[in-house]
Amino acid sequence: QVQLVESGGGLVQAGGSLRLSCAASGRTFDIQITGWFRQAPGKEQEIVTSIRWSDGATYYGDSVKGRFTISRDNAKNMVYLQMNSLRPEDTAVYYCAASRMVYRDLERFSTSKNYHYWGQGTQVTVSS
Repeated sequence: QVQLVESGGGLVQAGGSLRLSCAASGRTFDIQITGWFRQAPGKEQEIVTSIRWSDGATYYGDSVKGRFTISRDNAKNMVYLQMNSLRPEDTAVYYCAASRMVYRDLERFSTSKNYHYWGQGTQVTVSS
């Protein structure tokens, strides 16, 4: 089993920045891909970004390209999400997720059913 714990959410004004962290523990050697998903009230869950642990390859959803950056620290079993130029529409609960699957095309991999482990989520609220 893998446990994921997110932190770093909060309230920020539009145009501001936040950095989310995801700490992995347990069978972390099982993790191949880590992703960040988000879900806003009344909306479906969507992929934000993902990263492959072996080579650092990344994928970003269209709505966050150029504003968000995912990174990892293999030694610490941490994944980070740096969010800049935040907009009110970024308001959501953000979830860290990890997958045991090895997959080359991260864009095609971007569905929640491919992820085996989930954190409890952290709220991000962007005020206008």
